[in-house]
Amino acid sequence: MSTKKNILPGFNLSLGYTILYLSLIVLIPLSAAFIKTTELSFNEFWEVVTAPRVVASYKLTFGASLIGALINAVFGLLTAWVLVRYKFPGKKILDALVDLPFALPTAVAGITLATLYSAHGWIGAWLEPHGIKVASTPLGVIVALTFIGLPFVVRTVQPVLEDLEAETEEAAASLGANRWQTFSKIVFPAIWPALLTGFSLAFARAIGEYGSVIFIAGNIPFVSEITPLIIYIKLDEHEYSQATAVAVVMLVISFLLLFAINGLQWWLNRRHTTSH
Repeated sequence: MSTKKNILPGFNLSLGYTILYLSLIVLIPLSAAFIKTTELSFNEFWEVVTAPRVVASYKLTFGASLIGALINAVFGLLTAWVLVRYKFPGKKILDALVDLPFALPTAVAGITLATLYSAHGWIGAWLEPHGIKVASTPLGVIVALTFIGLPFVVRTVQPVLEDLEAETEEAAASLGANRWQTFSKIVFPAIWPALLTGFSLAFARAIGEYGSVIFIAGNIPFVSEITPLIIYIKLDEHEYSQATAVAVVMLVISFLLLFAINGLQWWLNRRHTTSH
């Protein structure tokens, strides 16, 4: 009787390494932020995290991140669809360009976007006469966050589309379903979990983004100032407890939002499974 050998160590050893690694990389740094915040009294903490300037940065950061993720959910799905379903010249180049925001340093991306969308930039010079100002506005923040989030949606949806059998769509068409019915009843339910995952990743990345935003945002208080910049300013002023207080609020809100999204994804998967 032969015993199957695993390439990796046993469960107990693997679990121990995993917990140790996560503790060093994730749990300990996050715990340090909470511990540092306890240097403030509750009234001081509340005063810091509810200051008008900080609240305005919350609204911009989470609002722009949500809008950017929604835009990427739509156009990321369209991009993945084109890359999987069609053959055309330059397809491999387009596929490689999708990963450009991953490879490009965020500061370089920010400078590039600021240059393009400034009043004298290639794109900004065309938009300005139409009353559309991008640089130093919340719209500029949305543009930057959309740029860095696109690959998350494309790369999560693309493998699912590749594994989706074309015969199913052909069967639906042979039964009289039009293109919209085929997409809404056959394709979309299959790719929905991956699309929601890509949306979650793009949203989470956008919340903490800094380098690609500060150059195009203009960093105008109450207008285009993001929360990560508030944290950086407080650190630069040696207000470490106040910086961690704002960071903790962002962490808690981000966790609750991602928990809600994952809960929705679990519910939809369960509903889809039980219906079949």
